[in-house]
Amino acid sequence: MIGDIKLICLYGPESVGKTTLAKQLAAHYQTVFVHEVARDLITSNDLTLDDYVQIGHAQTEAVLKAVPQANRLLICDTDLITTALYSEIYLNDVPPVLAELEKAVPYDLYFLLNIDVPWVADGLRDLGHRREEIYGRFKTALENRNVPYVDVSGNWAERWATVTAEIDRLLS
Repeated sequence: MIGDIKLICLYGPESVGKTTLAKQLAAHYQTVFVHEVARDLITSNDLTLDDYVQIGHAQTEAVLKAVPQANRLLICDTDLITTALYSEIYLNDVPPVLAELEKAVPYDLYFLLNIDVPWVADGLRDLGHRREEIYGRFKTALENRNVPYVDVSGNWAERWATVTAEIDRLLS
């Protein structure tokens, strides 16, 4: 929590519905959401460690700037653990600054979105063939950090019901 604002992270590998869900939740709770800033900065997955550092700083800044506009709740469709994971996946290395930036945004609730929905390709999503492995990496990253999370699976209606019930509980 930053001030009175609860921070929610929609977390998981590519193409599990994070951005769509973030937009829907922001509308439902009459608040704002922070999208994956990397999508504004990159045009391919051919990145350097410096690119991941830039993404990490930009994502952290976007979240901190959004807090004053939030209404009790700020929805984020990515985090710095995700940035570090993709740096590791693509480059087998993680800039140390990402761990420091991760600490700058204390999320109140993580939702790990499962891969049990159809994978949709786009210009940047290219890891559909490694979905199970990458989902496992995301889950392990939370567990290794002792970050509690809510597992979100099922069809879109079931996902919505799970997430809104947990957020309502957090806000009450």
